[in-house]
Amino acid sequence: MAAEAYRTIRMKFRLLIALLLSGLLTAALLAYHFLYRLNVPADADGPAYLYVRRGAGLAAVLDSLARSGLLARPETFARVARWRDYGTTAHPVRPGRYTLPPGAGNLALIKLLESGRADTVEFVLKPFQYLPQLPRQAGRQLDLDTARLHALLRDNAYLSRRFGLDTATVRTLFVPGRLRLGWSLPAAALLDSIAARHGRFWTAARQQQADSLKMSRVQVSVLASIVQRETAQPADRPLIAGVYLNRLRRGQPLQADPTLLWPLHGLGTRKRVLNVDKKVNSPYNTYRHKGLPPGPITTPYAAVLDAVLRPAHHKFVFFCARPDGSGFSDFAVTFAEHKRNAKRFQHRLDSLKIHR
Repeated sequence: MAAEAYRTIRMKFRLLIALLLSGLLTAALLAYHFLYRLNVPADADGPAYLYVRRGAGLAAVLDSLARSGLLARPETFARVARWRDYGTTAHPVRPGRYTLPPGAGNLALIKLLESGRADTVEFVLKPFQYLPQLPRQAGRQLDLDTARLHALLRDNAYLSRRFGLDTATVRTLFVPGRLRLGWSLPAAALLDSIAARHGRFWTAARQQQADSLKMSRVQVSVLASIVQRETAQPADRPLIAGVYLNRLRRGQPLQADPTLLWPLHGLGTRKRVLNVDKKVNSPYNTYRHKGLPPGPITTPYAAVLDAVLRPAHHKFVFFCARPDGSGFSDFAVTFAEHKRNAKRFQHRLDSLKIHR
């Protein structure tokens, strides 16, 4: 009787052990399935990106993953995310662009999103003439509060405190080119990154060149903006910079046609300057006002800034676009010579029926 009872106990114990092992194996398989099993496809043609916008919560992240087809089993990721309290105060959703590691499981992906180790992206800063153009440009490339950026660009107190500039001169801060930035960033952080690029441009050697011209950084940028609008030919830039510097030294008005069009919002749309344009009532009218205008009329490239810092030395005080449409200019020392050049160019515009 005792032996029979012993055998029964052993059988029950073995069954219990088997059930426990089965349960552990099932739990391990479930853990592997939910936490570690490949969920990001490993054979994608290129990198897979998840874009998490500012203010997004867990629901938005799950919706983006589901709609974009980035995961093989988005429902398992959702269960792990909730188990990890992702999207709560303990593990908030951090905005940015994330590269999903090929072959990653849910746990690795969740840890990446929790860490906030988002990618940097290439932001292409293009020249712009008017302040509202920058928020539009940035909004097309970055996840950024464009209304906040617009407000900062109009805030004289902020611009003065942060950069020593104002709404007229803030465009001198922008040197067009490429920057590596976080895809989702505050508006102030964008301006700080642009200011850092500006600081890197202004090396000690360039500052020395500006000092030799007796010009501030702002003045160099303002003059470069005019040169940039006058010609797209790199070879002519130092020559045109030299013309304007000669006029400044002699106390002559710059008489730069692009400065007439800037207050009229005609840059980029007008091909001809008329005599009536020279009457525009604006501090940017360099026919009526001597010296440089109060701010730049575009954001000049680094190469144009360098053309002003290293101008050609000559006696020319006049220039006019050549009538051959090459984009180059004819230069003159005397007004009589300049009038002949200008007349040839005006005849060319007339022949093409270009009246504005």
